[in-house]
Amino acid sequence: MGSARALACSGRPPRRPHLGAKSSHRFVTEFQHRSDRRGAGRNTRGRVCSPFTTQLSCLATLLVQTALFAQPYGQPDRDQPGNAMIQQFLRTETERIHAGFDHDLKSLDDWNKLRPQYKEEYLYMLGLWPLPERTPLNPTITGTLAGDGFNADMIHYQSRPGLYVTGNLYRPAKIKPGERLPAVFYVCGHSGRGRNGNKTAFQSHGIWFARHGYICLVVDTLQLGEIAAIHHGTYREGRWWWHSRGYTPAGVECWNGVRGIDYLTSRPDVDAGRIAVTGISGGGAATFWIAAADERVKAAVPVSGMADLLSYVPNRVINGHCDCMFLYNTFQWPWTRIAALIAPRPQFFVNSDKDAIFPMDANERVINRLERIYSLFGAGDLVDSLVSIGGHDYRQDIRQAAFRFINTHLKHDPTPVTDSEIDLVVDSRTNPQHPIPPEKLRVFPTDSDVPKDQLNTTIDRHFVPMATVRAPRDGEFDSWKRKLLTELRRVTFRNFPERVPPANLAEHTSSESARLQTEAGIEIRLRTLPSLKPPQEPARILLVVAASDSQEATPGWIRAILKEGDAVFVCDSRGVGETRWTRRDPPNYVARSHVLLGRTVEAGRVWDIAASARFLREKFGGKAPVHLLGEGSAAVLAAYGALLEPDIEGVTLLQPPLSHMESSAPALLNVLRVCDVPEVLGMFAPRSLTVRGTPLDSLRKVEAIYRAAGAAGKFMTQQQ
Repeated sequence: MGSARALACSGRPPRRPHLGAKSSHRFVTEFQHRSDRRGAGRNTRGRVCSPFTTQLSCLATLLVQTALFAQPYGQPDRDQPGNAMIQQFLRTETERIHAGFDHDLKSLDDWNKLRPQYKEEYLYMLGLWPLPERTPLNPTITGTLAGDGFNADMIHYQSRPGLYVTGNLYRPAKIKPGERLPAVFYVCGHSGRGRNGNKTAFQSHGIWFARHGYICLVVDTLQLGEIAAIHHGTYREGRWWWHSRGYTPAGVECWNGVRGIDYLTSRPDVDAGRIAVTGISGGGAATFWIAAADERVKAAVPVSGMADLLSYVPNRVINGHCDCMFLYNTFQWPWTRIAALIAPRPQFFVNSDKDAIFPMDANERVINRLERIYSLFGAGDLVDSLVSIGGHDYRQDIRQAAFRFINTHLKHDPTPVTDSEIDLVVDSRTNPQHPIPPEKLRVFPTDSDVPKDQLNTTIDRHFVPMATVRAPRDGEFDSWKRKLLTELRRVTFRNFPERVPPANLAEHTSSESARLQTEAGIEIRLRTLPSLKPPQEPARILLVVAASDSQEATPGWIRAILKEGDAVFVCDSRGVGETRWTRRDPPNYVARSHVLLGRTVEAGRVWDIAASARFLREKFGGKAPVHLLGEGSAAVLAAYGALLEPDIEGVTLLQPPLSHMESSAPALLNVLRVCDVPEVLGMFAPRSLTVRGTPLDSLRKVEAIYRAAGAAGKFMTQQQ
C-alpha cells in the first residue's frame, strides 16, 4: 500500500461476518444467474411490462446500484484541460479489458487449454519468465528463541545470489521423530518496524500456527525488511525505467515466496503436500502472486489483497497502493484471472467492509467471478469469502476464519477456532506490546552483521535481465529486425494494430492549429510554427514531435535543416499543451494506471505520432515524403513512431537518450527485455537517419546495423 486514507463505505450497510459459510445476500454487480424475482414482469405502478421493458428496467437499476456502491479513492483531478479526456479513456479501456473475463468462462476444456499460456503470461508480467535459475538457497539460522509451546528460528535464505530474505521460522516446541507437519508460508503486510523488519509485527500468527502443529515461516518484505529496499519506484521515486525494464517488486515478493516454499519442502519436518500461504494487505497481494505461481500451495488465504481494474483505475484506488501490489498487465488480463489461476485449490477471499483501498464493490465482483471459475471445475465448495465489519486490519473474526480454513484444508479439521486472541501484537503508539520483543527476532542483530554482498537495495537493477542484442552480420539484417519488431509488438506495443490508422480531423481551431482524433477517446493538437506558413504543395513534410508544453518558437536546430518547399508541423501528443493532465508525484495516477492496462503514456504518444504522420501524408495527397524531428526524449518517441509507420521516409534527432535506463528516456513497457535505443535506431534502416549533437563513438552500434543493412550512406551524424 502507499498512502492509504480512511474512507467510509459509500452508504452501503455493512455485511455481517461469517465463519466460512456462503453469504446468501451478496450484492451482485455483474449479469449472471442470480436475481430477485419478486414482482418480476411488473413495473412500479403494477402495469404488465414486456420482457424487453423488464430487462431494460433491471439493467437501469443495476447500473444505478453499481454506480451508487462504487467506492472511489478521492476526487478526480479537474484542474487541467486534459483530465476529463484521459480519465474517460482509461475508464473505457478498463471496461473493455474487464469484460474479457467472460472468455474465461466458456468451458473447463477451454480454460485448461489456455492455462499453460496464461501461466507463462502471468510469470512474464511479474518479470519471472523465463523462470530464474533455482540457485542454492544457503539457508542460515542465526539464532533460536524458545517460547511457550513453540520455538522461533531467526533465518535467512537467498532467493537469488545476494537477494537475502529474512524471516522467523516458528515450529512446535516438541516434534515427534520422523513426523512431517503442515506448513504455512506467511507474507507480511506493510507495517514499518525499521531494522527489526515487518515480520515482527505479525509474530502472533507464527506463534499460533506453531502451537497448533504447523511449521510457519514468516518473512520480511523487500521494502520493510531488515535490509530495506524500495516498493515505491514509480509511485514516488521517479524510476520510470521500471516500466521499461519490466521490473515490479511484486515479482520479487513472488519469487521470494516460491523459494521460501522450496526451503520448507526441503525440511524433514514439513509435509510437502500440505502447504498454505496467507497474509494481509501487501501480504494478501503476495499470497495471490505466490499461490498463482506455485501449485505446491494447497490452500490460499489472501486477506485484503486484491481489488480489480474497475476499482484500481476509474475509481483511482491505485493511488492508495505502492508498486508491489501490481504486475504490469502486458497481456491485458481482467485482474481476477490472477486469482483464478489458483483454482480449483482451496481459496478463502477475506476483506473488510470499510476498507478504502479494497472497497466492497470490487470485493463483490472478484468473488462473483471466482465462484464461477470454481464452478467450472465442480469445486464451488473450495472457494469462499468473508467480509468483516471494519477498516483495513485484522480482527478476531478474520483470524478465526483464516485459521479455521487452513485447519480444514491442511488438517481436515473444521472445528471452530476459539483461541485466536492469545499473545496478540498491540500496536498502541503509547504502549506497544509484543509477545516477543522485536529486537530478539532480528536475523542480523547489528548493522555490521548485514551481508556485504546483499543486492536487496539495488535488486531493481538486477532482477529482470536486460536483453543483450548484438548487431546483425551481413545478410542477417532482415531476419534480425523481424525478430525484434515481432517481440516489440508482442510485449511493448501489444495494443497497436499492424499499422496505426491515420488520425481524423476533429476540429480546425484556427488557421494555425487543428485537433486530431488519433484513437477512440483521444484528441491531440497539430499546429504550425508561427513563423513558418506551410506551402500548398510541399516538397517535404516535417513533423516535429513536441518535447514540452512551451515549444512555440522555431528551434534553431530545426531552422538549420529547413529547405525551400518544406511544410513544418508540430505534434502536441496526448498530455502535451491543450490536452495536458494533472501530474502529482506521488501518486502519478495517469502514468501508473496505464501499465495496469498493458500500455504506457509514452506508447500512446508513439501512436499519436504515427497517426499524425499518416494524416499529413493523406492531407497532401500522398505525394510529399514525411520526415520526423525530435529532441531529447521526444527524439526517441519520434524514432519509434517512424519504426512503426512505413511511410515515414526520414528522421532527424537531436541528442536522444541512448538507453531507456536514462531518466530522460520515455518509459515503454518491457522494451529493455527486447532491445534498447541503438537497436531501434538501427532498425529504421534503410531509411534516412540523422542524429545531431551526439558523438559518433556513442553511435557505433547504429552505424554497424546500417552497414549490415547495406545502407551505410543513409546514416549520418552532425554536430548541433
